[in-house]
Amino acid sequence: MSPSPDLRARGTGLATLVVGLCWLVVLFDGLDMFVYGSVLPNMLAEHALGLQPSQAGDLGSYATFGMLIGALSAGTVTDWIGRKKVIITCTAVFSLASALCAVAPSLGVFGLGRFIAGLGLGGLLPTTITMVAEYAPRGRRALIVGTLMTAHQAGGILAGFVGLWTTGAGQWRVAYWICVVPLLIGVPLIAKYLPESLNFLIAKGRTREARELAERYDVELPAPAAERPVAGDRWSAVIALFRGGLWRTTLLFWLASFCGLLLVYGVSNWLPTMMRGAGYELGSSLSFVIVINLGGIAGMLIAGRFSDHFGGARVATVWFAATALGVYLLGIHMALPLTYVVVFLTGLFLFSAQAMIYATVAGRSSDDNRATAVGWVSGIGRFGAVFGPWLGGQLVAAKSENWGFTAFAIAAVLATVFVALTGLRGPQQTPQRDAAQQLTTTG
Repeated sequence: MSPSPDLRARGTGLATLVVGLCWLVVLFDGLDMFVYGSVLPNMLAEHALGLQPSQAGDLGSYATFGMLIGALSAGTVTDWIGRKKVIITCTAVFSLASALCAVAPSLGVFGLGRFIAGLGLGGLLPTTITMVAEYAPRGRRALIVGTLMTAHQAGGILAGFVGLWTTGAGQWRVAYWICVVPLLIGVPLIAKYLPESLNFLIAKGRTREARELAERYDVELPAPAAERPVAGDRWSAVIALFRGGLWRTTLLFWLASFCGLLLVYGVSNWLPTMMRGAGYELGSSLSFVIVINLGGIAGMLIAGRFSDHFGGARVATVWFAATALGVYLLGIHMALPLTYVVVFLTGLFLFSAQAMIYATVAGRSSDDNRATAVGWVSGIGRFGAVFGPWLGGQLVAAKSENWGFTAFAIAAVLATVFVALTGLRGPQQTPQRDAAQQLTTTG
């Protein structure tokens, strides 16, 4: 028996509350991630904590290395304590880590704070994505997940404003105190209003509680979780990605993902500093953070629709090529209005290009191999997220900001080539049932 319209409307409203709460904490996630790049020009200018350009890249990589560990650990931890507690813990961790950065007496303590923040940041996003997918209104899962992803870019916009508000001497500490706000707002709201994951409840035998939540929120009750594979079976799934001719396409997607996240985190951390080195005023350089993330939000909403019509690989190829052109042009001093246009368009392509890699891999994988394929392409990409901030720091330390734009543009060109070599199959083609055939078919 289907629920009445009144119950369905009430369930949709409650599900919207879940999505809204997750959107809020992901907004804070984006703020904490991007705030380092926003305050970095001031920290370098005043040599805060004795910071040198060559060390700044290392500091940027500490957070992304923490994110790598956090992302890889999140799934295991959620199996133990549930998704709601993981979301609360991650939010509290990166908030408290920001407080540590705000009071840091030395560069070492500041770097420790950034690493700890990365642990929370890395675990939060995949957990919230899974949560909203469970509670999304019927038939709107893809839309809701896409909407959640815009929160990260909105956090980047907020970080740009925080950078503009804290330009005075020592004000970078105030910026990090602002990043403690999630502990005071996000954690209490999540603790009081966010329900537990349905899958977790069923896995723990709390089926009655899960059924009541599913009825209340008007969502489907997940089937009982299958028994988890043993370690050998999990490694067999990874090995399957390399069988036959599959190894070539698997490596190409991994390399493309490495370049994609190198771009995302390298440009995010170093854009204000490199733009200032290219001759722009500090205020304009920080405004570029806001504009590039506005472009990122537009790109997230546009890329998916284009992929539905033309295929994820085709869109990713064009998106990375456009990113290469945009990033290269940023190294050329142009009139300020034109620069804003280029920055916006670069953001439109830059952030969603990586998402199209995930979409392409997911679309070419079978149901039994999709999680492994997407998980590993994302994990390999995280190494690029660690390398990108470090690379930007080395180039800035060498006073080669313009070469920094060129280096990132080269990474985008390489990503373009890697994705193109996997084959530009359109969406109209029927996926093969075999996972190996799906990922090796070139269309």
